[in-house]
Amino acid sequence: MMTDIETIRDVVMRERRMAVSEREWKHRLRGYGYAIRDTEAGAFVTSLVRGEDLCPLGV
Repeated sequence: MMTDIETIRDVVMRERRMAVSEREWKHRLRGYGYAIRDTEAGAFVTSLVRGEDLCPLGV
């Protein structure tokens, strides 16, 4: 059984594979209520609704 974090990463990476550009990918993620936030520590998937980090992207 997948955890919430694994499910989120799965959705995010599946959308990345389907998108033709990073801009399209980020647009597609907004439809799910997610965004990518780049930090010095790496990229994080964030919630647009709660405005908090959900998990590290780890790409």
